[in-house]
Amino acid sequence: MQNPQPVNALTVDVEDYFHVEAFASSISPADWAGYEMRVEGNVNRILDIFARHDAKATFFILGWVAEKAPGLAKRIADAGHEVGCHGYAHQHIRRQTPEGFREDVRRARRLLAEQTGQAVRCYRAPSFSITEATLWALDILAEEGFEIDSSIFPARHDLYGIPDAPRFPHGRNGLVEFPPTTIKKASVGIGVAGGGYLRLLPYQVTRWAIRHVNEVEGQPAMVYFHPWEIDPGQPRIAAPLKSRLRHYTHLGRMQGKVERLLQEFSFATVSEVCLSRGYAPSH
Repeated sequence: MQNPQPVNALTVDVEDYFHVEAFASSISPADWAGYEMRVEGNVNRILDIFARHDAKATFFILGWVAEKAPGLAKRIADAGHEVGCHGYAHQHIRRQTPEGFREDVRRARRLLAEQTGQAVRCYRAPSFSITEATLWALDILAEEGFEIDSSIFPARHDLYGIPDAPRFPHGRNGLVEFPPTTIKKASVGIGVAGGGYLRLLPYQVTRWAIRHVNEVEGQPAMVYFHPWEIDPGQPRIAAPLKSRLRHYTHLGRMQGKVERLLQEFSFATVSEVCLSRGYAPSH
């Protein structure tokens, strides 16, 4: 009798189109309030999609969004999903001091706990910005009471990544570290199951990669995406060409890809997957 296929982690980074790092040189946080907020409507669409497929996910919610849309986190939690923390102000950790980082995550976590009445155990850094230069952030997360982190991308990228980091859940700095899914090719990690990787690569590549991780490597995969990625009608930002290509390419295809994944694979929250696999923090 074959072993059951691993259940994979489904995650959503709840931020709006004007928060993204690709537009950080074009949009100041001081101007965010002047942009049309579309995140709440997009999250409602995602909740409907997940309900149709009976899928549960971890939503890493930006504190700024929770503050501006105060009923959103509770709506997510009431639908049976896990609420995780995406920090408050969506600033790359390299631009923060340890003291500033601690205040950012503390503020966001407190807000989310108050809105949902639930403990917030999971954290994901904006732009996966825990790198070799910012590993100090893991100690702060553990000190602040987080149990699971999903911020270290085991790949090489211009904005993030620790190429030689472990590819699957493991204990690190008193936390369980659950990395985004990569495939190893010629000793190089390649992202395959989320964000721009999911939007830009043919669906067959993502499906093959998740099956390989599940069936050959016997590990859970992690899928992630953002609410703005299923919103092709969002306002266009005047930004450098590279940023625009990275952000806008194939927005119209993303919802269909997510729905196909929900049809073909089993998903649960980050905490549920960690618990089912027996992963525990390493102290």
